[in-house]
Amino acid sequence: MTSSTTGSGFSLKDQLFNRERIVYLSGLFQASDDNFDGKAFTRRCTRGLKDLELKQRIVHIAGALEKHLAADFPTAAKQIREALPPPLDPKRTDDDFGDFILAPLGEFVVRNGLERKHVRHSLRTLKAITMRFSMEDAIRAFIDAHPEATLAELTKWSVDSNYHVRRLVSEGTRPKLPWSRRLRMDVTTPLPLLETLHADPTRYVTRSVANHLNDISKSHPELVLQTLRGWKSAKRQTPKELDWISRHALRTLVKQGHSPALKFLGYRDTPKIEVSNFELRTSELQPGDSLEFTFSVQAERTEELMIDYIIDFVKASGTTAPKVHKLKRLSLAKGETVSLKKRHRLHANATTYKLYPGRHAVTLQINGQPFGTLPFELFDNSET
Repeated sequence: MTSSTTGSGFSLKDQLFNRERIVYLSGLFQASDDNFDGKAFTRRCTRGLKDLELKQRIVHIAGALEKHLAADFPTAAKQIREALPPPLDPKRTDDDFGDFILAPLGEFVVRNGLERKHVRHSLRTLKAITMRFSMEDAIRAFIDAHPEATLAELTKWSVDSNYHVRRLVSEGTRPKLPWSRRLRMDVTTPLPLLETLHADPTRYVTRSVANHLNDISKSHPELVLQTLRGWKSAKRQTPKELDWISRHALRTLVKQGHSPALKFLGYRDTPKIEVSNFELRTSELQPGDSLEFTFSVQAERTEELMIDYIIDFVKASGTTAPKVHKLKRLSLAKGETVSLKKRHRLHANATTYKLYPGRHAVTLQINGQPFGTLPFELFDNSET
């Protein structure tokens, strides 16, 4: 986690880690321990906070906790557990990540509880915290340092009654978890855990399972398809949810036009269709404008279609790099025609990539195959 301030001036780091949130965290410890010096803790945390980035603030607050909790780790871990607020609402089933101000608690556990003699206390504490804020980043340090003990505990957590604990099992073992360290273990090691979790009734958990499989698909595509075929045969998840998991897990392969993945999802890799009237509204654009195009598709037989479009963006070097975007999934009967249009905003201040002037192109991709390419020119705002 580096810069967290957008072009609009909004600062995520200031929203998540500020004096008000530190006072709240301090209050949790004061309420559970009369000897906790909340005012001194708040002063220590806020000193120099504004100059730090988001991840640095987590480390900074964890360091302050080391000055105010017991030097003995098992005692400090108990202090953390006793200070925790009530668990997140167990009736929710999705999108309940928790309160970021609790992230430093996980950092504290990693910094102070990674020795083998402390693993039991550490994992117990991370389990308690993750019911309030996901400990997916912190658990990875223990997977690397103590894989056997940690994976044994995660196996138990995969059937825990709390869905946040179950989700942590998948999310914490993901090969390519955003903002987190890469794990040293083989990417296939957690598959037995996913075998249990794919049948979970909670979308928050199954979304993590799908993201996890998508990570694995980047290096082991056939293994992911084999796994999904096995789950389909096992019938431990509802057909509707397993279909959702499969589509989400195979999204990278589908964007790549991976034929076996498309076939698994019910799409022919050689659809009998005719694409016509593929046109751009204008072929000269500036950053901030929208790329607009229209086209028609006629089916020569009944077809399930996955329609994407690829924009070849110019890079700083002058070469181009493709980026695949989703457009529409649809079913067409034999002889049926549909006309579609798309408007794609070329954001001038995007945080994920920078626009460069030059000759770009947009390509229609249907069931992984190209169906026409149109060039367009992107000019610098200063050009006239």
